Amino acid sequence: MNQPDRLALSNADIHSDNPLMPLLAAQQQAFLAQGAPSYQRRLDNLARLREAIVDHKERIVESVESDFGHRSRHETLLADVIGLLGEIRHNRKNLRRWMKPQKAHFSPQFMFAKAQVIYQPKGVVGVIGAWNVPVLLTLSPLIGALSAGNRAMVKTSEFCPKTAEVIKSIVEQAFDADEVLVINGDAEVAGQFTALPFDHIIFTGSTQIGKKVMRAASEHLTPVTLELGGKSPTIIAEDFPLDLAAERITQGKMLNAGQACIAPDYLFVKEEQQQAMIDALRQAIEAAYPNYAENPDLTWVVNDRHYGRLKAHVEDARAKGATVVEINPGDKPIPDGSRIFPLTVLLNVNDDMTVMQEEIFGPILPLKTYQAIDEAIDYVNQHPHPLALYHFDYNGNRTEKVLRNTLSGGACVNDVLFHVMHEGLAFGGVGTSGIGSYNGDEGFKTFSHAKSVLKQSRISLQSLVRPPFGKGMERFIDFAVRWM
Repeated sequence: MNQPDRLALSNADIHSDNPLMPLLAAQQQAFLAQGAPSYQRRLDNLARLREAIVDHKERIVESVESDFGHRSRHETLLADVIGLLGEIRHNRKNLRRWMKPQKAHFSPQFMFAKAQVIYQPKGVVGVIGAWNVPVLLTLSPLIGALSAGNRAMVKTSEFCPKTAEVIKSIVEQAFDADEVLVINGDAEVAGQFTALPFDHIIFTGSTQIGKKVMRAASEHLTPVTLELGGKSPTIIAEDFPLDLAAERITQGKMLNAGQACIAPDYLFVKEEQQQAMIDALRQAIEAAYPNYAENPDLTWVVNDRHYGRLKAHVEDARAKGATVVEINPGDKPIPDGSRIFPLTVLLNVNDDMTVMQEEIFGPILPLKTYQAIDEAIDYVNQHPHPLALYHFDYNGNRTEKVLRNTLSGGACVNDVLFHVMHEGLAFGGVGTSGIGSYNGDEGFKTFSHAKSVLKQSRISLQSLVRPPFGKGMERFIDFAVRWM
């Protein structure tokens, strides 16, 4: 089986001073020797990964708890375990269909030929995971890469060292080092990792770091998938029930302490509904998290640096004229040493405030108002394209207007977050919120090379357009111009 030339590392690559290069070389040589894995082999790879995740279920909960200081057990099980198992199940169920060559659309110019697209693994994929949902956002891209028949090297986040060790154990249980390999380490190791000549790199994280990853990949013309973030807006129509909107928004905003790239970042409501919206948010928080300061379902902010960053956002907004509304059911003081952050609603915000310039990544919710919904649409369009957009509305025409006139990586109507859990929907950003997408069949395609193949028959119309040309060709061209 012939493979792309770039799989063969150059002598300069092999003898570089990057200490990770021999590990990549071993994987690429194994891929060249064994070729694309069969359907059955890919099923087996996914089954082994599933078994290892299940075997490490409790260690996953314990390690994430340790890295965060406190993280809701149920959030970890739902996101970092159930989410992965559901994706593996979906991929195994659909893999045979994805792997089949796809027929190209009929072309009368090639009526006797056979045209198709075949999907081939690219080789070795570099996966750079994120810290906020550390197991899911590290192993989910791996599922797509394995489904497409690739080998992979995985760089875990240094912000969650305990979880990184568990991810390493999961992979080592399931795979040999020349199949999948986990690299743990600090920012220097991450730099060495991104400098490797992979056949594809997928990175999940901030836009700032995403630029560095893309810059490093450009040295080898390595294709990249960047899953970044941004400020995902939520627009509530004036006649939508505020209690239902508040219940769903707070669930999405408080999940993982708001440390999610698709968390609702800021909120638009009709101007005269501002106080009613605050009341609805307060009621929703009180119902979901009674006795806030001691609630086991609340996840902490991951570390002191991020906790301080959130505090600084609030103080900057306060100093620049914002009204700060802190929602703390039970009104008990937050215990010293904990990183519990109450849902903090900010009113009268403007773009001079840091909270409106940066992705929040925490339980702070700026609340903006509009008189006509076009104002909210215009505001969204005047800022970088978000990773997600949320719209609460039972009016189909108005919803269509919002979706048609805004550009975002994805969107969810009358809820938040859950569009990324649908296996049939691609997950990805646009512009500064990301490049490319994955999840389900889109993940399979992202990590595959779609090779276009034309199989010519003994009889072909193309035989009629070969030299020597004459008057017959002139007549044919005149006919073709009129017909086309």
